[in-house]
Amino acid sequence: MLDALLLLVLDMNDGNGVDTNGLIAALLRDLASAQTSQQSRWGYKRAAAAIRNLDAPIESYLQPDGTLRKIAHVGPSSTRVIMEVLTTGRSETVERQIAASGKSAEVEKSRGLREHFLTRAQVVEALANRQLRGPTLEQYRGDLQMHSVWSDGSQTLDELVETAIARGYQYSAITDHSYGLPIAGGVSMARLAEQHREIDRLNATHRDRFRLLKGIEANIRADGSVDMEPEELRLLEVVVAAPHAVLRSPADQTERMLRTVSTPGVNILGHPRGRMYGSRPGVTADWKTVFAAAADAGVAVEIDGDPARQDLDYDLAALAVTAGCLFALDSDAHGADDFAYAETAVAHARLAHVPADRVINCWPLDRLLAWIQGAGGAGRAGTAGGAGRAGKA
Repeated sequence: MLDALLLLVLDMNDGNGVDTNGLIAALLRDLASAQTSQQSRWGYKRAAAAIRNLDAPIESYLQPDGTLRKIAHVGPSSTRVIMEVLTTGRSETVERQIAASGKSAEVEKSRGLREHFLTRAQVVEALANRQLRGPTLEQYRGDLQMHSVWSDGSQTLDELVETAIARGYQYSAITDHSYGLPIAGGVSMARLAEQHREIDRLNATHRDRFRLLKGIEANIRADGSVDMEPEELRLLEVVVAAPHAVLRSPADQTERMLRTVSTPGVNILGHPRGRMYGSRPGVTADWKTVFAAAADAGVAVEIDGDPARQDLDYDLAALAVTAGCLFALDSDAHGADDFAYAETAVAHARLAHVPADRVINCWPLDRLLAWIQGAGGAGRAGTAGGAGRAGKA
């Protein structure tokens, strides 16, 4: 299975295993690390992000005269690196500046934290690739992790609902951070009650057209418990439990994750590793064991499509498929522009050949609600998916 995934990813690149957009973006990030000027660091990082976000391979930007078509936020210095890579497959400019900076070890460590991340061009290709048997955008009915101005998001509930409806969604869940994560503007229970009244108002306005679900992103503590009480969790329709600390430790945290997925009231294990592109590896665990436990408990595992997270990635998602897991494919949006991140999650699911029937975002609302409202803890997947291990549909 994993060998087949590797071949599919190679096909999405230039045929020899090199994603040129990803390679160039990574080199520009390396170059940023070698800069002494904050402005220069910022400029190279912005150029790297621009290349990672291109819808098409960088090769398509070459003009007949051999020059590069203008790309927003990519200046002359970054263009020189791009042309070096397109010509030679490497960049002497980057190598020379890293060596001179004395930061070779730091750069090498960062390079090891970029595996299994897709560029936007790869996402576009995966969504269009008919060889892949996973869910399609047409089957995707709603996003189950997003944040508003009630915690660390940038837009109101009304604005998020308008964007969801414009994307053709039938439902979404608002999952602002829980009170145990004050650094992200965690919502107190009193404010959560206020938010629920706002959600009731919106649902009355959009009755029979769209449903906004009452959710939360609960924080997973170091011991695996969540930062809300059982009676508080029962007030929510969708509970995403996600790690936000102890994300750089090499120590095994399998027991931490096992405790979380066995917690009654938890519906989704959100961005399970908590990794971040180029900066942290996230949780280390025996993921086969964690996925098996999640499947038995009827807890869905998330593919978070935030480009910096992409967690789970297609490789681990394939292991979760074998374990019988249910999946949630989410944007982790903090504003309307971030809704497109759900497409990255769908791309990873397609590369992992996640059956669409195992994706709770692909279920009609009545099936999703029946699963959520099933007996808490073990067996909830059986309410809507056939069995505790989600069946093999």
